[in-house]
Amino acid sequence: MSFNELGLAEPLLRAIAELGYTTPTPIQRQAIPAVLAGGDLLAGAQTGTGKTAGFTLPILHRLSNTAQQRTASGALAIRTLILTPTRELAAQVEQSVRDYGRYTKLKSMVMFGGVGINPQIDQLRRGVDIVVATPGRLLDHMQQGTIDLSHISILVLDEADRMLDMGFIRDIKKILAKLPSQRQNLLFSATFSDEIKDLADGLLNAPALIEVARRNTTAETVDQKVHPVDRDKKRELLTHLIKEHNWFQVLVFTRTKHGANRLAEQLTRDGIPSLAIHGNKSQSARTRALAEFKDATLQVLVATDIAARGIDIDQLPHVVNYDLPNVPEDYVHRIGRTGRAGATGEAVSLVCVDEHEMLSGIEKLIKRQLPREVIAGFEPDPTARPQPIQLRSNGGAGGGGQRQQQGRRGGGASSPHAKGANASVAAPARRAAPAGPSRGPRPPQAGAAGATGGGARRSSGGRGR
Repeated sequence: MSFNELGLAEPLLRAIAELGYTTPTPIQRQAIPAVLAGGDLLAGAQTGTGKTAGFTLPILHRLSNTAQQRTASGALAIRTLILTPTRELAAQVEQSVRDYGRYTKLKSMVMFGGVGINPQIDQLRRGVDIVVATPGRLLDHMQQGTIDLSHISILVLDEADRMLDMGFIRDIKKILAKLPSQRQNLLFSATFSDEIKDLADGLLNAPALIEVARRNTTAETVDQKVHPVDRDKKRELLTHLIKEHNWFQVLVFTRTKHGANRLAEQLTRDGIPSLAIHGNKSQSARTRALAEFKDATLQVLVATDIAARGIDIDQLPHVVNYDLPNVPEDYVHRIGRTGRAGATGEAVSLVCVDEHEMLSGIEKLIKRQLPREVIAGFEPDPTARPQPIQLRSNGGAGGGGQRQQQGRRGGGASSPHAKGANASVAAPARRAAPAGPSRGPRPPQAGAAGATGGGARRSSGGRGR
């Protein structure tokens, strides 16, 4: 099947062809006709499947074929609202809207925190058809009366599970309460947890259901392995692997923001150019780090889990779990940054004795045992005893086996639904809303900015959407 068979307007097909896309992915083949039909949609897909094009293309088609509307002030009315959990994901989706809609007259804008609100107010006054936003900054505009949502005819919740995971459910409900009751609703999520089902039941009207891959599976194109190592030798082992194999464009995940900063500084001192990206970094610093990483001038990008959802880089070869994630589902989304669009990739996990229970949780989730490979000179001490991993809401300490996880909005301690401000755990924390798929492979997927964003809001203080 080609895009020409999906019923899309000629200006969209022209843009798709110029971007080099010819064959739609499975999620696109199913989602595009469903959205074009005008009904509600509940869609789930494995990370790297191209779902952004699955909803942006038919939305552009539908808006192009209906008359533009005006607000009471005469400005162009917003007809589509796309909500995403993070800033960089919002920027990426809006870039897709502009790329695919380049031959239409539709106007769009991206809206998130961490930057000045006045330029966004100016854009709104001039009028746009499509707004891509993080929930917090959208609420700021709503509270200030700078945005009119009374003409919304299409609502998209992208990566809804991640938004719930990050504690946005109250914000989402406040936003939904201000939208017209008659509209098309599109909900995209990696997995259909009970929370997602509850949200869908209250939001969607007789939705079409699309699920193109088994949930919580990892791409077959990703070579996964575990390197057992002592907690205080992780950094040395990582440096060894990068230099020994001449790795470039390496995405490294740590458990905490402080840990990401510390590791990036240590790697740079070891002669490996590295930068950290997380919710406490300024928007300009995050954008700069992602740009350098994407154009291959930066060798290593060290990120926290918030970054797992927005990084969209062609042919990213290496993902390293410097710390295993506290929530097993996050493993799937971390390594989903590589092996995209049928390309091969490598995912390496450096696992110390403290993380054996976490590793067991991951292997149970993905229903396979990951191969172990001990690196000569970094053999773990067989007598080492595990130490509890402290999960605290203050962002925590770094180092070899990071002890603390950054807090998430509405959750406090470990996973978003954990109780208490300080918790020691011997097993991986479980959460109710597993993490979701990400941008698509290269049948259509524009590659704007990458990863951390809106959800760092609570842990960085204030409403840092």
